[in-house]
Order: sequence, then structure tokens, then C-alpha cells
Amino acid sequence: MPPVPPESSAPRPSTVSRRTVLGAVAATAASAPLLTGLAAPASAAPSTVRPRALPGGGDLGPNVLVFDPGTSGIQAKLDQIFHQQESAQFGTGRYALLFKPGTYSGLNAQIGFYTSIAGLGLSPDDTTINGDVTVDAGWANGNATQNFWRSAENLALVPVNGTDRWAVAQAAPFRRMHVRGGLNLAPSGYGWASGGYIADSRIDGQVGPYSQQQWYTRDSVIGGWVNAVWNMVFSGVQGAPAQSFPNPPYTTLDTTPVSREKPFLYLNGSEYRVFLPEKRTNARGVTWGNGTPRGTSLSLSEFYVAKPGVSAATLNQALAQGLHLLLTPGIYHVDQPIQVNRANTVVLGLGYATIVPDNGVTALRVADVDGVRLAGFLIDAGTVNSATLLEVGPSGASRDHSANPTTVQDVFVRIGGAGAGKATTSMVINNRNTIVDHTWVWRADHGTGVGWDTNRADYGVVVNGDDVLCTGLFVEHFNKYDVQWLGQRGRTIFFQNEKAYDAPNQAAVQDGNVKGYAAYKVGDNVTTHEAWGLGSYCNYTADTGIVQHHGFAAPNTSGVKFHGVLVVSLGGNGQYEHVINEAGAPTSGTSTTPSTVVSYP
Repeated sequence: MPPVPPESSAPRPSTVSRRTVLGAVAATAASAPLLTGLAAPASAAPSTVRPRALPGGGDLGPNVLVFDPGTSGIQAKLDQIFHQQESAQFGTGRYALLFKPGTYSGLNAQIGFYTSIAGLGLSPDDTTINGDVTVDAGWANGNATQNFWRSAENLALVPVNGTDRWAVAQAAPFRRMHVRGGLNLAPSGYGWASGGYIADSRIDGQVGPYSQQQWYTRDSVIGGWVNAVWNMVFSGVQGAPAQSFPNPPYTTLDTTPVSREKPFLYLNGSEYRVFLPEKRTNARGVTWGNGTPRGTSLSLSEFYVAKPGVSAATLNQALAQGLHLLLTPGIYHVDQPIQVNRANTVVLGLGYATIVPDNGVTALRVADVDGVRLAGFLIDAGTVNSATLLEVGPSGASRDHSANPTTVQDVFVRIGGAGAGKATTSMVINNRNTIVDHTWVWRADHGTGVGWDTNRADYGVVVNGDDVLCTGLFVEHFNKYDVQWLGQRGRTIFFQNEKAYDAPNQAAVQDGNVKGYAAYKVGDNVTTHEAWGLGSYCNYTADTGIVQHHGFAAPNTSGVKFHGVLVVSLGGNGQYEHVINEAGAPTSGTSTTPSTVVSYP
């Protein structure tokens, strides 16, 4: 999250001071039964012991709060959770606030860290709040650049004053929302902001990003868009501004090539089910605008409803039985990888459920199978170095999954911040045709357990698979390449990056003969690749003299194409010599002015 103020083109109140320091903020889960098996006779060989079948379904645990229009004291409960979570940036609290279909009035749901709010209808319009769902930055003196790890989904809002405020930074999706009014993405006072992501939403009025440095909006309908700072990207958005990068810096695609919306929990009468939206090609607009959305659904009885404290062995037993996984809010420590081997498996987290590998294992692995859906959880690196944290497909995976791809949605990865953590590579995509739809992969620059070697993490996202699509890719602060793309025919729509603040000197980031590791590196053997709306920022605070030769590196060939690319030196803490390869002017001075390339080559 950039610690310098953007140069907004929107009017700003003259009383707002420009901040110069980004402050670091430091901030009973029920155990699921561990079912080891039936007792065996003394003479029985160990191989005859059979694990007892795990049940599907069950309650959602103490940290999922379900409201209906007749529930008393809703506002008081919302306020209680917000006050607990408002500044708990690296705390252990995890909450999901779920609203049954109906109409609610007079509410202001302020959403803090690790808190998700969602409606339980099939359509956002099934659950209407005459009131607001609010994110602001009072806890950080008006600086919204650390408003991470929270979400709003599947609700209709009628804002009290006509405009809702959602002033967030990374890892804070706004999905399947209907705002019957406007949407303000900046904090009160128009302080700094570094977001963000909207998908499958309808905003009847105007969206005002104001001080937001970057934003990605996908497959939505908006009544208008006010301004831009550095990098605003739209794909499949009705009402989006026209393509005009770099002035103003709008990158606009008429459609999204392939998309499949995130799975979500809903109520069918009194039965909980999980809806699985269908895949769309050349998508534009919302999925829910004309009646029931298209897709299929699963009963909650087909899920193992996990609670914090459950073992990885039990989660894997549930998967081997053919159950899906629903991770209720909390922190899950695993001593072996969660292994998804079955096609069409769903792993869905609620309330920022967090997986921590304790002994250097990979947190979760997916086999080379069709249609897996991973959504709505956080992976937090453990103290023992993991070679990888998330692997989508084994090394060498080669099956064609174009008809039924794996989707990775609102799956976030963190190394350090909540404590010392290490991982050589955070996210590896080996399976062909995978869609990574909104991720923030973050080597922490503040919090606890932070230092060049303390939370060592060389690579953020490595893509080996062919035909992979990333929509909304946020990757920051890695010791070497933030993104390394080795597969053919890859595509990225929107990329946001900062280089590691804490590089001690030029030698520490030297990539052979090249000054600095590129933020986004396309492999030398790649012949076809395309990307739109990419930004890399440098803020070398340990050694402000560090130079990046370029933010982006790729083969200079006609099949590898970039559109709307920029680099920014934040206040002169380090500089870029070029934008991509040898193209683009150098940054200079302390003006925080982007250097841009409209298209490459």
C-alpha cells in the first residue's frame, strides 16, 4: 500500500494535510471433533481400522452471525464487532455477518478487519438495507491505505445520504452488490487510499474514487465514474469511461474474456446451499440482473463444515469422502497440505478463514483436474519456510481445462506482518486455463516479523500453466520477482505492485546484469502473452538510491503485448530507468509522477 499521497484530479478540501508517514499498526474457536476411527479388536491388524465417515452440514460456528429482519439489537451487535475489529490489523478475530432475505432499515454496518458482510438471497435485491455498509479510516487518521481484509457481497443498499462509502485498500472485494445511489471509494477528508476491486455489481449512481491510486472494476453496471489518479481499469463494465490511458489513465475493455463469479452461501427456504455461478465468455454486466442467476447449487450437507482446531488430516479425510469444504471464520493450522484431488471440488471460506502451515508444508494443493473453486480465504506463511503456499496443479500439469477451469477468487496470501513467516514462492499456477480472479499476495512491509531476511519471500506468483487468465492481480514487496510468467498465452487484466521497501542496497536486488528484479517478468521462451492496465511503484526506504532498470520485462516479440503500463517513484525513494524493457522515460525527482507506455511493443 503506497505511503505517499496520490495526485488526484478531483477537487480536494484545502484543509486536508498531506501525510508523510505510513504508521505501522500492530495489532474460542470451537474445535471440530477429531474422528480417528472405530475401535478394533486387540487381534486386528492396523489395516482393518477404518476412519468413521465425517458428516456433512452442521452449524456455522460462533463467528458467523445470522440476522433476519426481526432480529433485535442488530446495530448494537454490528457496532460491537466493528469496535473489536476496527484497528485489529493483525489480530485473530474473524467474522461473517449474514443477512437473511428481507428489508432492514436504519443500519450502518461499519466493516473492520477480517469481517465479511453478505446477504443470503440468490440476488442482491433479495436483501435490502436501507442504510449503509461503511469503510472509513478514522482508526488511521484518515489514511485508508491499510484498510485490508474485509468484504461486502450480495446486498442491496439504499444509502442514507444517497452515497455509500467504501474506502478500502487491497484484499477488500465488493461483489454482487446493488447500490441504489452513489459509491464513494475515498475516506472522509479525501486522505490517501490504495484499492481496490468491484465485480458483478450495479451502482445506480456515480462512483467516485477520488484519492484512490488504482482500481479494477469487472463485469458490472455503473452510473458514471468521476476521476482517476494513476491506474483505473474496467472490463465488461456498462457505463465505464472510454479508453483514454494515460490522460486520464483509464484502460477499458468492452468485455472480460472469461469469467465465473465466486461461489456464495444462500438460503433456499430454511436450507443453506452454495450457489456456483456458471462460466461466461466475453462477459459484460452483472449475472443477476434478469431473475435467477445461471448456475448450479450444492446443499450444505455436501460440505464438511470445518471449525478452527480441526486437523489437516480430517480436512483431507472429508475431501477423500467426496465432501466439499466450508471453512468457518477462524485460524486453521495445518501440518500437511490440504489436498484437493477431485474435479469440481469447492473450498469456500467465510469471514477470512485463515490457513497457516506450521512446519514448512504447502498449505493447499490442487490436482490436475477440472473445475475446482477456491474462494474466500487467507493463507498466512508459517515460521518455517514453505517452498510454496498454494499450488494449483502439480508440476508439469498439461490437461486442457478450458471447458471447466479452476477459479481462485478472493484467495489472499501473506508473508509476515502477523508474525515472522517465510515462503520461497507464494502462489504457483501449474494447471492450464486457471482463472485467478482477485488476489493480493503480500510480503509484509509493516507489522511484526518484518525484515529483508526475517520474512524472506523471493517470488509472489509464478505461472507455469498455459492459457491462464488473471483479473485483478495485486502482488507486492517480494525479494525477487513479484510475478514470473512462464506459461504460453497468458493474460492479465489489471496489475498493482510495489517493490520491496526494505531492500538494503542495490546489490541485494541485482538481477544478474539488470538493476532490480522486474515486478512482472514474462519468460524469455514465451511467444504469446497479453496484459492491460499494469502499474509498479518503488519506495525504497532503506536505501533511497536504489535504481530499477524497469518495472516490466518481457520478450521483445509481436506476440507479447502490453497496454497501459506505468511506473511510479513514490516521493523519490528509488527510481526507474524505464517502464518495460528499454521503453518508457525514467522517473525522476520527488514528484511522484508516473512514467507511462501506452502500448508495447
